[in-house]
Amino acid sequence: MRATSYILLISNSTVYGRGYLDHAEEQIRNFLGLAKSILFFPFALFDHDDYTAKAKARFAAMGYALESAHAVRNAQKAIEETDAIFIGGGNTFRLLKALQDLDLLEPIRAKIKSGTPYIGSSAGSNVAGPTIKTTKDMPIVQPRSFDSLGLVPFQISPHFQDPDPNSKHMGETQEERILQFLEENQTPVVGIREGAWLLCENGAVTLKGKAGARIFRHGENPVEAKPGDNIVDLIGGPDAI
Repeated sequence: MRATSYILLISNSTVYGRGYLDHAEEQIRNFLGLAKSILFFPFALFDHDDYTAKAKARFAAMGYALESAHAVRNAQKAIEETDAIFIGGGNTFRLLKALQDLDLLEPIRAKIKSGTPYIGSSAGSNVAGPTIKTTKDMPIVQPRSFDSLGLVPFQISPHFQDPDPNSKHMGETQEERILQFLEENQTPVVGIREGAWLLCENGAVTLKGKAGARIFRHGENPVEAKPGDNIVDLIGGPDAI
């Protein structure tokens, strides 16, 4: 019998007026349960040491011991031994390239499929999907491919912003870019607004937090989702993979 996946996908690590992960602290605590050790992946930012120090202090304040994959002697062994995985935000292209170059995608995938909790924030949420094709980031480096962890069967588009009807900006909106993705791809996309997250466990994909999300599917009109909604029937869940 295959293990149930436990996946928490946060749109953004900081909301206006609050500190790092403050808005999601209660959810993180509940999600991690009895876990004690967290393995952090800081590769989405350039300064791995500084990023790790920030994450380590924040998780210590919640009672967890965090170490970074960039600082351990054997990252693949550390993946095997950790209680939970946290991949932080930054540039999604840089993050995916590092995971590919270090041969960490499959070890992480196998660990999460065995039932280990996974937390992703922003870029860390992006790489949980089948590909990173719906990221908003600039391609500052070139990964071998856009294929990522594939922990869930839908694409993530964090920091989703609704079109401003009063704006004089004439560039493409995030919604227009997602619709362009669906002209070439069949995979559903969840645009998660800032302050929101997806909790994937026990066969459900539940939208949580203070903001909603917008769901995009090939050949269908976009659908609004509000906090508390189980959207698994619209986009699929990790245990269906």
